[in-house]
Formats: sequence, C-alpha cells, structure tokens
Amino acid sequence: MRKSLGSLTKNVAIYGAGDVAVKVVGLLLLPLYIIELSDDDFGALGLLIGVEAFAKIVFRWGLDGAFMRYYHDRKTAEARRLLTSTLCWFLLVTGSVLLAVGLIGSDILATRLFGEAAGRYVTALRLVLINTFLLTFTFVPYQVMRLEGRAVTFTVLSFARSTATVVLKFVLVIAMGMGLTGYMVTDLVVTVALLPWLWPFARPLIGRAFSREELRRCLRFGLPRLPHGLAQQALDAGNKILFNRYVPLSSLGVYQISGTVGQSLKLFLSAFETGWAPFYYENAHHSDARVTFSKITTYGIAILVLLVSGLVAIAPDLVRAITWTEPWSAAAYAQAAIVVPLVGAGIAFQGVYLLTSIGLNLTSQTQYYPVATFAAAGVGLGGGLLLMPGLGATGAALAFALSYVTLAVVAGYFAQRHYPMTYERGRISRALLAGIAAGAAGWLLPAMPPVAGVLVRGATTVLAFGGLLLIGGFLRHTERVWLADQSKFWLTRRANPSDDDRP
Repeated sequence: MRKSLGSLTKNVAIYGAGDVAVKVVGLLLLPLYIIELSDDDFGALGLLIGVEAFAKIVFRWGLDGAFMRYYHDRKTAEARRLLTSTLCWFLLVTGSVLLAVGLIGSDILATRLFGEAAGRYVTALRLVLINTFLLTFTFVPYQVMRLEGRAVTFTVLSFARSTATVVLKFVLVIAMGMGLTGYMVTDLVVTVALLPWLWPFARPLIGRAFSREELRRCLRFGLPRLPHGLAQQALDAGNKILFNRYVPLSSLGVYQISGTVGQSLKLFLSAFETGWAPFYYENAHHSDARVTFSKITTYGIAILVLLVSGLVAIAPDLVRAITWTEPWSAAAYAQAAIVVPLVGAGIAFQGVYLLTSIGLNLTSQTQYYPVATFAAAGVGLGGGLLLMPGLGATGAALAFALSYVTLAVVAGYFAQRHYPMTYERGRISRALLAGIAAGAAGWLLPAMPPVAGVLVRGATTVLAFGGLLLIGGFLRHTERVWLADQSKFWLTRRANPSDDDRP
C-alpha cells in the first residue's frame, strides 16, 4: 500500500506540480487583470471559458478517453498505430466541419451570449473556437507521455506551456492593454508554438491506416462520455449562462472573479487527476487494488476537507486582497464571502466524484456517466432557476454546489454496484468533523489586514486540522509509527547533516 501511495504521489508531483505552480502565479496576477479588464470583460471571460469547455468535448467525441482505455491493450506498435491513426483522421475530418460551422455562426452565437456587447467579443469567440480545434489533437502526445512514463518530458512541456501563457498574457493583457482579445490571442499563439514540440511523440503512431472496426469500438466507449462531458460542463458553464439571464454582464463578472477564487481548489484536483487515471488503470489487476483505492480515497477526502475549511476561513480576506486594486462595495464583499466557499465545496465534491467513480471506467460501464451528469445538470440548472432570481450570486453558487453533490452521489452509487469497495467511513467522518472545527477556528479570529488574515487564518486552520486528526483517532497505529519515524529521521538529519548536505 505504501509503495502504491508513493507511486501515486510521485506521479502527481511530476505530472501536476509544475503546471499548478504556474497556475498559482496566474492566480496571483488576478489583481493586475482586474485593473485592465472591466467587470463586463470578466463576465464575457466566464462565458468564453464555457464555450471552450463545451467545444472541447464536442471536438473530441469522447475519444481521448477511449485512447487511454485501449492503448495498453494494443500490444504491438502496428496495433497502436492503427488505433491512433483511426482516431486522428476521424477527429480531423469531423473537427474541420465543426470549426467551419462555428466560425460561420459566430456572429449569431456572440449575440446570444453577449447581447449588445457582441461586437466587442466576437473576435475573442472566434479565437477560442480555432484554439480548441487545434487542441483536439494534443491529447495523443500528452497521454502517450503519461502512459509510457515519460515524466520529465511531460513536466517540461507542461511547465513551458503554462509559463509562456502567463508571460504572454501579462504582456498582451496588462502591458499592451489588448483586453480580452489579448487573453485569447495568448492561448492560440502558445498552442501553435507548442504543436511542433508535441509532434515527435505522435508521429510514430500516425499513418494512413484507418479501421472502421477500431473506430466503432472506440466510439462505443467514447460516445457515452460525450453527453456526460457536455452535461458535466453544464454544471459550471451552464450555471454562468443561466445566471447571465438574470443579471447584467458586469454582475456576472463579479461572480466570475469570486468563482475563480473558489475554484482555486482545482489546482489540487488538476494535479491529482493527471496521475490518478494512469495509476488506477495500472494497479487495477493487483489483488489488493480495492483496499489501495479505498485508502487513497480516505486521504484524498481528508485533503479536500482541509482545503474547503481553509477556504471558508480565508475567503473574506482573500477576496479583499485580490481586489485591492479595484475595491468592491461592502455588499459585494459580503456576497463573495458566501460564494467562494460554496463554489469551493462544489469543487471538493468533484474531487469525491473523481475518487469514487473509477469503477465505471475499470468495468467499462461508461454508459452510467451520462446518467450521473444529467442528474447533476438537472439539479444545478433546475436549482438555479429556483434560487437565482431571489438569491442572486448566492443562489448561483448554491446551485453549483448542489450539482456536484448530485454528481458524486449518483456516479458513486453506480460505480459501487459494478465495482464494490469498502470505504473507511469512520475515518472520513473524523476528517469531516476536524475540518468543520478547524475552519471555524480560523474564521472566528478577530479582524486583521487582508494579507495577514489570509496567512494567519490559513495557518490556524491547517494546524488545528492536523492536531484534531492526530488526537481524534484518524491516524492508525502504523501511520503514527511511520510519521514518528519520518520526524525522527529528518530531525536527526538536520542535527547531523551528511557531507553531501554541508555547503
């Protein structure tokens, strides 16, 4: 178990940490973006991100998941080339048609999304469609790197892409004042620059071969994920599009900024997800796989609880710190203090979904994904219709959170039916109680300057959570012994450094 956990931790650190570090820098640049981008721009940005999310799903037809599922099953280079070539040719033809339709109808779509501001944002919309089409094919080289263990190359390319994106956005959006168009130009330029570096990893797998049988098999796996993916994107993008029916674009922009802060938990999820799928596919055949997955679920939920607790504690100070360049009204800050934790809780349940729904992939029961996501979308959009008119942004955030609770519950139910696992409910309950108490401890501290509040409340929450886990029976005897041994090792090493450690 410890070896497996170490392997997963290593994969997450290698495949996700570099990208996450740069995304953190991007989040820290948010106060500068707030200077250059208006509230209307942020509202339009939220809608454009939604368009990109929907378009990505449609362009790929669920075949990126099929590629990962069947790649290892193809034991020869010829079989893998047939698989990859078939998928890429199909996606090239269908993607070209979809892109043409999107560009032709972009004026109509912009009017539907942005109303009277359509003329300001139609160029950015077209850039999003073109960039998403080009990104359709990048799953092949990236997944080959992950599946074949090319960790260093994956990390370097991901880090380079993220770094280039942050730097170019700073230049175009902040330094040159190109606004939202500059934001989208950055994504397209970085994608075009990256493709030649990715091509060598895809080139050996792509030829003139094409197999209808292979395509049918992959579509049988992937197509059930298509409505699932569309419905899943509706949980976020649909939430914002619906909210825009009740508020002007500027109010949606304030909600977008608050939601961005709440969705900062995705920094952890994106890092985890890159290592999680290859890990459970690789370890599923082991005799103790279910025990391993169950324990990892316990640790994962404990981390998510800590992140949400910390977000609850620091949300008011964090929003004030981010918006210091363009302060909001007192009412907007009060609303953000509620919206941020609710959105964060929704993202945490997305993490629970990632942890507990793996049985559907492992048993190829992907037809249940649409059931779960359509139920979640129904709850989210239906809840939004009921809650947004009266509660505004708070209602939108509550509908967002409820949709992800539904997703985790329904998908987990079907996964449990087809791939039963025994979860450590007692330990998970202790982590939840510790998180509630720790978050309250940080939140109840007296008022202080925003930056100090983020640091002090955050540190208090972390220390309280760790202490409560330690004394509350969360840790097993073997885990206590391991922690004690590790502490002793590092204390001894610090007191008696080896020659290699000395300057």
